[in-house]
Amino acid sequence: MDYIVNTPCGAVRGYADRVEGTVAYKGIRYATAGRWEYPKQVTAWEGIYDAAQYGACSFQTRAFCNEEELPKKKFYHNEFRKGNTYSYSEDCLFLNIFTPETAKEGDKLPVLIYIHGGGYTGGSGHEKHFDGPVWPTKGVIGVTLNYRLGPMGFVCLPQLKEEAGHTGNYGLFDQMTAIRWIKDNIAAFGGDPENITIMGQSAGAASVQILSCSPLTNGLFQKGVMASGCGLGGMLAGTEEKSGAFWQAVMAKCGCETLEQFRALPPEKLFSAWEEGKKALKGGNAAVFPIKDGVLTVSGAKPHDLPYMAGATSEDMAPPVLQGMAKSWIAKREKPSYTWHFNRQLPGDDNGAWHSSDLWYWFGTLPNSWRPMEEKDYALSQQMVSYLCNFAKTGNPNKSGELPTWIASGRGQNRVLILGEKDTHMGKPAFFKMVHTMLTKKPVGE
Repeated sequence: MDYIVNTPCGAVRGYADRVEGTVAYKGIRYATAGRWEYPKQVTAWEGIYDAAQYGACSFQTRAFCNEEELPKKKFYHNEFRKGNTYSYSEDCLFLNIFTPETAKEGDKLPVLIYIHGGGYTGGSGHEKHFDGPVWPTKGVIGVTLNYRLGPMGFVCLPQLKEEAGHTGNYGLFDQMTAIRWIKDNIAAFGGDPENITIMGQSAGAASVQILSCSPLTNGLFQKGVMASGCGLGGMLAGTEEKSGAFWQAVMAKCGCETLEQFRALPPEKLFSAWEEGKKALKGGNAAVFPIKDGVLTVSGAKPHDLPYMAGATSEDMAPPVLQGMAKSWIAKREKPSYTWHFNRQLPGDDNGAWHSSDLWYWFGTLPNSWRPMEEKDYALSQQMVSYLCNFAKTGNPNKSGELPTWIASGRGQNRVLILGEKDTHMGKPAFFKMVHTMLTKKPVGE
């Protein structure tokens, strides 16, 4: 069957995907941008756009090394990337759309856009756990995307501010532009541009929080989901002065006297200088985090009044902290919002419910994993996908008679939905156990 959709940008051809009854439109260019330029949304192309392959990822450290040899990167490589091939480029602003095979314009299906994590320095929208979400089988259109990372996405310099009026947060502007592209084009795929949920994990969750507090995103989406990163958005935001000083020092370290020279530096030299700068200068890691730019990120901005979901895992990065921040942030929302705790001890090793382990379950991509998943895991994933897709449809994860009731968080309601080892239920996470885990067990992954 020929899956051709006529969008406002032009025709695009998709292909039958991994999950029966679903179609994938991969590698759609949503924007263009030169180095340290803000993205310009794509509005037209010539001919039929062949969306058969995923687009290039943003340059990141692993583009220049064998990450299997790096202790910090080996775990996630084996978990999410081993056996796959990835290309890297500065030209990386691509997104992927997954629809039901029968979807057509006018269906007004809910849309779920996922923003990947990776500390703003790594990752892509098409690693194994994102490859072929089952959401379309529940009547929800899925979207994953790439955005600029590390020195490509978060450099901050006064020279760039003189040029554009503000500086930094290029990766966040990429994310926002991808959401705008979806809002402008998703109706052609059968989606509802007025029913968009954005979801992220770790740095992606922090991004969801930041976007949810931005004056530039009013009306752009209707719901938000944050996994293992709710509350980090405000904590990660640095200052223009501190980040700018770091990048000025890196620029000097490269022997670049002008912005033009710095822009022309080969990617591998730019990343090498950044890595060296992190060792020699304080604040190196924070230098690739979002900053308060006064445009997309504004001091004192409050979250949009929307429904939210958030949670963390039992062997997360500082699990009691991430779980506590999620619970606290969600409890303050006016619209009914929901908190979860994931504690499934994944089969295959003794690392438990590590940071990002729940993504296999939210996406329903367990067959892509090397792990000896059990019937219990597939049943749990089916529940989690149902909760997520119900939330994307209506802002309420519940469906009477089909799922254990998930009670919204708020004043006087301190329980959260426990997903994992036992039957799904409302309860309180084992706080002291999480503290013991944080103090005695080094988290795996990056």
